[in-house]
Amino acid sequence: MRDIASFIALNRFGMGAGPEDGVRPGDDPRGWLKAQIRPLAPIPGDFRPSEAIIADIFTARLDRPNRQAEAVRAAIRDDFRPSVRARTARAIATARPLPERMAHFWSNHFTVSTTRRVTAAAIPAYEREAIRPHVFGRFADMLKAVVRHPCMLTYLDNIASMGPDSPAGRTRRANRGVETTLNENLAREILELHTLGVDGGYDQEDVIQLALALTGWSHGGLRRGGGGDEVHGRFQFFRRQHQPGAKTVLGRRYDEAGADEGLAILDDLARHPATARHLATKLVRHFVADDPPAADVDHIARVFQDSDGDLAEVTRALIDLPSAWAEPLAKVKTHYEFIIAVHRAIGPEAPRARDLFRPLRMMGNEPFTAPSPQGWGDRAGDWISPEALMLRLEWAQQYAAGLPGGYVPRELLQATIGPVARQVTETWLLRAPSGDQALTLLFGSPEFQRR
Repeated sequence: MRDIASFIALNRFGMGAGPEDGVRPGDDPRGWLKAQIRPLAPIPGDFRPSEAIIADIFTARLDRPNRQAEAVRAAIRDDFRPSVRARTARAIATARPLPERMAHFWSNHFTVSTTRRVTAAAIPAYEREAIRPHVFGRFADMLKAVVRHPCMLTYLDNIASMGPDSPAGRTRRANRGVETTLNENLAREILELHTLGVDGGYDQEDVIQLALALTGWSHGGLRRGGGGDEVHGRFQFFRRQHQPGAKTVLGRRYDEAGADEGLAILDDLARHPATARHLATKLVRHFVADDPPAADVDHIARVFQDSDGDLAEVTRALIDLPSAWAEPLAKVKTHYEFIIAVHRAIGPEAPRARDLFRPLRMMGNEPFTAPSPQGWGDRAGDWISPEALMLRLEWAQQYAAGLPGGYVPRELLQATIGPVARQVTETWLLRAPSGDQALTLLFGSPEFQRR
């Protein structure tokens, strides 16, 4: 690896460096990264779409309730785990790491977690369908694809939300004696997490009005009398559940328009200045520092607004931030990033299941298992503690001990952390009594743990 700028390009903006990566950034790391800003290639593999996965599970659920658990287990085995392995293998082997980092960032921003088991197996498909096609597109398009996706609608309970004055809502209140049929979870997270941010200027009435606009947003296969073919996992608008009448969000009135009502609100939220600032803060935190410099946040927010949420332009602006290149070890790798970086250091081979799921389960960072809709944290304190470091070292030692011979630790050091390696790291590496212990020291070094 040539210099610190190459290290930053491969680690901060990429997924880690390996023996084949050192020459790739060349003399223009920024230009190398910008050349990667183009549509993402599909992840290789014969993967089922979310529609098929969800349809199988809900069909089993409606057939016999006890069959749902069996269908979920089968889908986790046959759909979820192979998809996660393929996603990780792409991050390990790709020569275009920037798109993978951006896909992981936006997938975490729009978190859907396996805590909702009925759609857990379809989450990698959700990422392929709603996130990856829009990583360098318009934010508004990604937002609408995400909110309309059955995984998000189910995860945040919108499939059960009914307008109090809708035909379905009136029937439920009359037949079951419930006081409210409206579920605000999706609307609240759209405003608080996905667009404006917690300090974005909305209030509880805005949450309610957005929730009313989103009533009827669901997916087929639920036997709700929506008409037509409902036995599938595609987005479907159920007018029987939709609250009639105009809604007012952030002071703007939206006349009754069925499903288009919610789309219009999402378009406006995507263009809101508070959304630009919220997203800019998260992006600068991810690519610059845990405490995002205010000037950088202002700049990225302006680019976002001036480009109408063009994420390709926003990504170019992030690459051009001088502060992103000032401190090579400003950020800490998540456990998942650490596992990917170790595999990239060793070579581009796809990870064995035991070298992926077992350590990530042990460390508590399996993909798509975030404990809340907020997603995984992005500060050092979220990932570094004495216990966490010990778990990383334990796994690194086991992994290194199982590698075949032939690796030269000093060469791997130069290929991965060479430009930032401290003298003490090199000294301890040379003094290690065996090759696997030397690799453990390399992977456990502070330089390798950071990006």
